[in-house]
Order: sequence, then C-alpha cells, then structure tokens
Amino acid sequence: MKNNIQDKSKLVNSVFSEVYKKYDIMNDIMSFGVHRIWKQNMMDWMSPQANSFLIDVASGTGDIALTYSKKLSHKCKISCVEPNKEMLAMGQKKLEIYDNIKWHKANAERLPFKDDTFDFYTISFGIRNVNNINLTLKEAFRVLKTGGRFMCLEFSKVENPLIDMLYKNYSKIIPIIGEKIVGSKRPYNYLVKSIDDFYNQSELVSLIKKNGFQTVKFRNLSNGIAAIHSGWKI
Repeated sequence: MKNNIQDKSKLVNSVFSEVYKKYDIMNDIMSFGVHRIWKQNMMDWMSPQANSFLIDVASGTGDIALTYSKKLSHKCKISCVEPNKEMLAMGQKKLEIYDNIKWHKANAERLPFKDDTFDFYTISFGIRNVNNINLTLKEAFRVLKTGGRFMCLEFSKVENPLIDMLYKNYSKIIPIIGEKIVGSKRPYNYLVKSIDDFYNQSELVSLIKKNGFQTVKFRNLSNGIAAIHSGWKI
C-alpha cells in the first residue's frame, strides 16, 4: 500500500507539472467555463463573513482564494496550500497583489498549521488526488475551529442515465483536447480515470462523517457532474 501511495503522489505531481502553464485555459475549455459558476455556487452556499480565516487546500492557481477574497472585499485572511511547486508559483504570481493571501507548499494530509486555526476549509477539485482521503479529512477537522465549516467541490456521479452517457462520451475526447492545447494526453487520461474511480455523493458523505464532521450535506451541480459537500466541526 505504501508503494501505491508513493506512486500516486509522484504521478499526480508529474501530471500538474505538465499542465500548469495552461491549467486555467484548459479548465475553461473543458468545462465551457462552467467551473467558474460551480465555484461561485460553493462560495454562495458557504456564505463567509468578513474578517474570517480561510484555508484553501490544493489551491491550484488560486481561483477559490480570489473568489473568497473578492466576496469579502478582501477583509479576510487566506492560506493557500498547494503541493506542486510549479502550480504554487503560478498561483503566487497570479495573486501577488493581494497581501491577505499567503501561500504554503504542503500536502493535504499534513498541514503546517496549529489546531483550531481556520473558520473555513475549502478543497476544490483536489480531494480525489490526495494520497489518503481519511488523513486529509482528519487534518481538515483538526485545523478548523469549533464551529468551522468544511466545503469540498469535486467531480461526482451523474444520476440521469442519458446525461451520464453523453458526459462519458464527451470525457473520451478530453485527452485529445489536452494533447492539442497542452501537448500531452497523459494528464487528461489521468483526469478522466480519477473521476471514474472516485466516490459517489453518498459515499463521500459517509467518509466526511466518519472523520468527525456533522450536519454533512451535498448539492449536485449540472446533474451531478460535480457536487459540493458541506460539513461542520461542532
């Protein structure tokens, strides 16, 4: 099992090292820009307050951090956590004008923060890439304050059979698009497989509950192509 975890860590890191330069544009192309609406939906459900403290894990280039900061007129503190050095550098450059946003190179399973630090924890399209989802959720619980909220946006399972068939057929061409834009199919073959292999909505609810969170709920987006999961540390 340890070797499998190490292999996954190396694979995921190498995947993001291949795509980081065109990560944002590929997200827009693959989702027709809908990923931005999904992220805004998560922010609206989160409903953060001014002067709150967010940890955004697997931050990529910082979309969630920027959306959160703008929603609160930048009256907040944000710690972005990203394990891939190239992605982190892109995010830092993209958000360098925002003094309230700090970046940290770390894995989701071992966060460099004290217990009971944050009001909100977000992870967007990153939880399926972690080595150990239970350790990730335990760390999320640990660093949140009592009364803090966990929010996860992730690809999920389409519940309508017709839409599911169309979506799976579309997924087959994503690696071809990736080859045209990025120059390699490999990262997008991984993307499609990682989505297929990930938990469904109810299974993820159970995992979140298992790791200490209460009042765990989810909302489907685009018929379940993605879903937002919410849980509270009480």
